[in-house]
Amino acid sequence: MKDDKPQDQTIDLEEIIRQYDTESQYRTLSGWQNAFIVAVACAMSLFHLYTAGFGLLLAMKQRAVHLAFVLFLTFLLYPATKKSPSNKIPWYDFILACAAAYTTLYIVIHFNQLITRAGLPTTMDILVGFLGIALLLEATRRVSNPVLPILAIISLVYCYYGRYFPSLFAHRGFNIPRIINHMYLGTEGVFGVPISVSATFVFMFILFGSILQETGMGKFIIDLALAIAGRSTGGPAKVAVLSSAIMGTISGSSVANVCTTGTFTIPLMKSIGYKPYFAGAVEAVASTGGQIMPPVMGAAAFIMAEFLGVPYIKVALAAIVPALLYYAAVMVQVHLEATRLGLLGLPKERLPRLWSLLKSKGHLLIPLFAIIYFLVGGYTPMKAAYYGILTTIAVSFISKDTRLTLPKLINGLVNGARGSLGVACACGTVGIIVGMATLTGLGLRIASLIITISGGNLIVTLLLTMVTCILLGAGLPTTANFIVTSTIAAPALLQLGVAPMAAYMFVLYFGIAADLSPPVALAAYAGAGIAGADAMKTGITAVKLALAGFLVPFIYVMNPMLVLVNATPLPFIQAIVTAMIGVFLLGMSTIGYFKTHIPFWLRVVVFCGALGLLKPGIYSDAFGLAVLIFTYFFQKRRAKRQ
Repeated sequence: MKDDKPQDQTIDLEEIIRQYDTESQYRTLSGWQNAFIVAVACAMSLFHLYTAGFGLLLAMKQRAVHLAFVLFLTFLLYPATKKSPSNKIPWYDFILACAAAYTTLYIVIHFNQLITRAGLPTTMDILVGFLGIALLLEATRRVSNPVLPILAIISLVYCYYGRYFPSLFAHRGFNIPRIINHMYLGTEGVFGVPISVSATFVFMFILFGSILQETGMGKFIIDLALAIAGRSTGGPAKVAVLSSAIMGTISGSSVANVCTTGTFTIPLMKSIGYKPYFAGAVEAVASTGGQIMPPVMGAAAFIMAEFLGVPYIKVALAAIVPALLYYAAVMVQVHLEATRLGLLGLPKERLPRLWSLLKSKGHLLIPLFAIIYFLVGGYTPMKAAYYGILTTIAVSFISKDTRLTLPKLINGLVNGARGSLGVACACGTVGIIVGMATLTGLGLRIASLIITISGGNLIVTLLLTMVTCILLGAGLPTTANFIVTSTIAAPALLQLGVAPMAAYMFVLYFGIAADLSPPVALAAYAGAGIAGADAMKTGITAVKLALAGFLVPFIYVMNPMLVLVNATPLPFIQAIVTAMIGVFLLGMSTIGYFKTHIPFWLRVVVFCGALGLLKPGIYSDAFGLAVLIFTYFFQKRRAKRQ
């Protein structure tokens, strides 16, 4: 890919999405097969809507029915290989789909017997469990990529051959019936917490986002961002940041977010003078930040709440300040880059009028406010999403342009079911990894290893945990990413006394950082594809722009008040103000510009000042403020001389 590619070149968006977002590589069907898929997908969505509104089944049954729908649709929609038919469903995939559905519905059909003989599985139980695990891994490979199934297979091998591993990781080993019973016939493995969250909260929020999109919410978000920020310096880049942040509140995928907003914002950024690689990087960083933006947070917030044993709203509130710091840092950098290059905003006549936009489509914001209202009011996330969907359907009829007709509603139900497949398969498969950790105690062993290597030093432990999370998170969807990193990497932080909320936020941030970090930087590569830029250069630029995202987690581990742990009003406000100023200095340091070019030696000083303001403490804050004042007057004087 070359930066000098013509700006008016036609972009094959569908090809880019399919290349970097494996969940979009589903079959395009027609005729009776398409009608059949539509019927099954609608049934899946309606089942979850009904149970959300009128009461869930018993936990194990709810999870099993959910996974049955997921596996059945996955085998029908996703081809086994690139050479498999992409416009029709072959006979063997129908057989696999039925077999997969049977292995999960076996739990429902024989539920009472399984409960009665808990811990004493029959030969049939073991065979069904073995087949169910194998089909789940294959479904996950199809809808995602081989990374997660390979990790799950390694976990199963480790459970069986544990006695042959080095002493630090060795355990006595478990036989196959014990492993399958633990992984498939109880609530420690496949049907554990991850699939539980997928079957309730996550599915409902995915369905909410899908139905909301059918009202024209995506275009409204971009138009709203244009109206707010389009005329400012470097306006299109700020539109990218703002629209991706808002889109992140309802999107569960950084790559999908890039492809949704980037097709509009990246050409706009290039049109006013941003380099293609910079435009692609801005969109990638902004879209990846959507995974840490409340309320959905790539569905990780729901898992985090379960792991912490706290209400979901507490996790969402704790994520607000870190997310604001992340986006403030990106916004500062795009502004300084635009100032350095002399890039202006878009002309007024090319922008929508804010008031007219709010009058015509502002009612689409009501469902988002309704979700927040219900969550704050004490409703469960699932109930909040249920009422959010009903609110969306109701308010869509306020305007003819946003009205949810029957075809649009059916499309929303189908897309909601299809959009859940990747997350659900990942949750089921990652349950095997979690089950391995609970069966063998591997999480605590790795924690001990990290602490031993670091000598108990918190900063070194954080750095080792950061590297572990980036490596573990490479190529994984957000939900699976968080579960793996929180199971394997977080225990080391917890053992050193880090507040649980800060520890889990830390591993979440660095897990999703893999979407920006070469060589597996899927969001950055998708942005590069749209921009027509060099993929590696785009990835490196994205890492630089997201530098605050790499530093902020260290700060809230040191100062957990930023994630609302033991927060008191005045110190909390002081921490936010100094952190925001620190983020501004950080942007100056990475871009190397403020009023005029900043010399290298001063960039180093400014970077140290940023760290001083981000780190809690009176003396460090005083140092950071002194650097800010000095830099302001020094650069102002240099600018006048030029």
